[in-house]
Amino acid sequence: MGYYLVPPVYRPPSEAASLIFQVTLGCSHNACSFCVSYKGKKFRIKTWPEIKADIEAAKVFYHNATRVFLADGNAMVAETGLLLKVLDKLYHDFPYLERVGIYARANDILDKEPEDLKKLHEAGISLVYYGLESGSDRILKMVHKGATVAQIIEGGRKAMDAGLPLSVTVIIGAGGPELSEEHATATAAAASAINPAYLSALTMLIPEGSFMDRKLKRGEFKLLTPMQSLNELKIMIEKLSLTNCVFRSNHASNYLPLKGTLNQDREKLLAFIQRGLANPDLLRPEFMRAL
Repeated sequence: MGYYLVPPVYRPPSEAASLIFQVTLGCSHNACSFCVSYKGKKFRIKTWPEIKADIEAAKVFYHNATRVFLADGNAMVAETGLLLKVLDKLYHDFPYLERVGIYARANDILDKEPEDLKKLHEAGISLVYYGLESGSDRILKMVHKGATVAQIIEGGRKAMDAGLPLSVTVIIGAGGPELSEEHATATAAAASAINPAYLSALTMLIPEGSFMDRKLKRGEFKLLTPMQSLNELKIMIEKLSLTNCVFRSNHASNYLPLKGTLNQDREKLLAFIQRGLANPDLLRPEFMRAL
């Protein structure tokens, strides 16, 4: 049996050079209204023999891999025992391995004991990608997130208390124009409560055929204009209270790529946003934006 991935396969931008192994196929939630990533997949957790065979086949060609990403949508949902076997095998078979990343939902973390999370950290999970999306319960319900703000904060803090670094994602424009200020303010509060190692902002793009796409076509939802998006991001950054958090908005969906460390680079980031508001030519054109 060779090393292969069941398409479609998604990974965070920062895992572009990583070797990918599917611990799960699809997403256990698979209901977010802005997402169609795994609609064609029936969710299941792969068996240990399947994953083991993938690792053994991949090491023949990628023996020098330094980074691994565990897919699909929320591989952290797998039982701790299985994940520990996977990590042990990865670090044994790839002697140059430095980092293992994984997607997780709030319930995946909340369902595990603190001791299990500590074991996963000690076994080599180096970064947990974690979707906050919005700090407003009204917006989370609107996008069918399947978790409350309180649950997402609790899960994030629980992971960090176990030593697992978090990379939290928020979505600019998730509430549309009407809820823009609420979204910016509440999301800043929730992200500050988690205080992750990394924070990334994406800008809402709606895939064809998604639930949100149908709402958009019926006139029940509106996307932010580029200027509204920048203003929402400006409010969010103004209200964030973080400690040495690496901030990025360089995803292809964003109009203005930003990078810095919060809170120390707040004024620099705000000044750059202000330049974008004053000079629309600095913004990424629509045809270059992508998921």
